[in-house]
Amino acid sequence: MDFTPNEDHEAIREGVQRVCSKYPDLYWRERDEKHEFPWDFYNDMAEGGWIGIAIPEEYGGGGQGITEASIVLEEVAASGAAMNGCSAIHLSIFGMEPVRKYGTPEMATEILTGVASGKIHSAFGVTEPDAGTDTTSIKTRAVRDGDEYVVTGAKVWTTKAPYCDVCLLLVRTTPKEECDGPTQGMTLLLVDLKDPAVDITPIPKVGRNAVVSCEVRYDGLRVPVSRRVGEEGEGFRYILDGLNPERILIAAEALGIGRAAIRKAVDYANDRVIFGRPIGQNQGLAFPLADSHAKLRAAEQVIRLASWRYDNGLNCGEEANLAKYLAAEAGFDAADRAMQTHGGFGYAKEYDVERYWREARLMKIAPVSQEMVLNFVSSKVLGLPRSY
Repeated sequence: MDFTPNEDHEAIREGVQRVCSKYPDLYWRERDEKHEFPWDFYNDMAEGGWIGIAIPEEYGGGGQGITEASIVLEEVAASGAAMNGCSAIHLSIFGMEPVRKYGTPEMATEILTGVASGKIHSAFGVTEPDAGTDTTSIKTRAVRDGDEYVVTGAKVWTTKAPYCDVCLLLVRTTPKEECDGPTQGMTLLLVDLKDPAVDITPIPKVGRNAVVSCEVRYDGLRVPVSRRVGEEGEGFRYILDGLNPERILIAAEALGIGRAAIRKAVDYANDRVIFGRPIGQNQGLAFPLADSHAKLRAAEQVIRLASWRYDNGLNCGEEANLAKYLAAEAGFDAADRAMQTHGGFGYAKEYDVERYWREARLMKIAPVSQEMVLNFVSSKVLGLPRSY
């Protein structure tokens, strides 16, 4: 790895910062309170080519790697947009990677070109009400009927489903009990979310309310076999290819929120005068903020290592998982300390740190919990017996 300042990366940061400067904290506070999708922000990011940064140039994208994509999302979060901003574009930036790798050329051209331009909104449907992180136990079923699959079942936490045209849907084409192994018999389909057989219900939640999360029910949805991604029964393997880059991108978003929180806290600690002195002069406040800064910088180095390894075709399972774990911890810790620095005003919406706090908490749960990361590290890295 080379830690010499990279002019291209600095140009990406500056470009994203220019776009985000048009959308201050007040904008995101209002979108969150009104549960309104940030369409103008999304369109600006699409017009600037930032949404397609990691999509190959042949499809109209920027042809860059996960390192560059992570920088984009870090800067979006750090601007104060936090998860509302990142989640508006996150899945478009890398969610359709299975289509590129395993879809037909016609499917890849149609979908990736549309996603890169911002004209096609995409979702990802894996998690189910009763399966959670036990993906092999999903029950959404797709039964072959001639040249179509008939899909029945339900998914939860499908991001921005009401606005999406298509969804990459993981289904069971063979019941688990009929397979030789639990990961077999799952298939990836590209489905139409605008079909009348699809019912979408928003899930009320504590934060990130500008970007809706939904329960999506499929009641006899007919999907042409031509919309299958790759081979039948290989869907679980296909989604695994996207787990490491997803963890890296989520880690970058957590890092960005932590940066935003520390910036707010430092400004407030310098300006707020109590007992005749700025509160930032008190070590009881200064040291926790310095400690959070140190943890964010450490997490940043692991993120860069993980993305560098991925972009260079090296195994990065350990690094990607550790990046997500460390950045989620550091980001929430920074947001929590920013709230503490603001005292009672930290609980007031007008200071925005409560929004950072709510949104930073999400990364300790999704897309994989901290406990599941530790399961991976303890068994796959340390060689301890698997506990689940």
